[in-house]
Amino acid sequence: MAKLPNPFDTDVTKLMAEFKLPGVDMETVLATQRKNIEALTKANQLAIEGLQTVARRQAEILRAGFEEAQALAKDLFQGKASSEDRVAKQTEATKAALEKAFGNARELSEIVGKAQQEAFEIINKRMTESLDEVRDLVKKKK
Repeated sequence: MAKLPNPFDTDVTKLMAEFKLPGVDMETVLATQRKNIEALTKANQLAIEGLQTVARRQAEILRAGFEEAQALAKDLFQGKASSEDRVAKQTEATKAALEKAFGNARELSEIVGKAQQEAFEIINKRMTESLDEVRDLVKKKK
């Protein structure tokens, strides 16, 4: 049985360069597509970096939360405070933890939003450039 060629072994740029259409500059088309791929790659890289930043920050937040919980537990159970004092300390610690959690959630949301905005700006810029290139190509043909 004959072995089928692997489609991923095909050099698409070479194939496209050999494909000729009257009035179409394939080099320009390929250059445009190359720029599109580069923009998508850069946007994806920024998105991944943003996710990595979020993951690192979440790990930092979790570690700090465990350390604070351990300190609070040690303070509550090793001290000789009255029940009322313990309840007051727990209430204050809970209030502080909630405020910190909301602040952390806001911070993480801002990191994600910034990464998305940067990636979107790259894609938007490239789309505008690509449309300008098509317009200029059409003008040259007239």
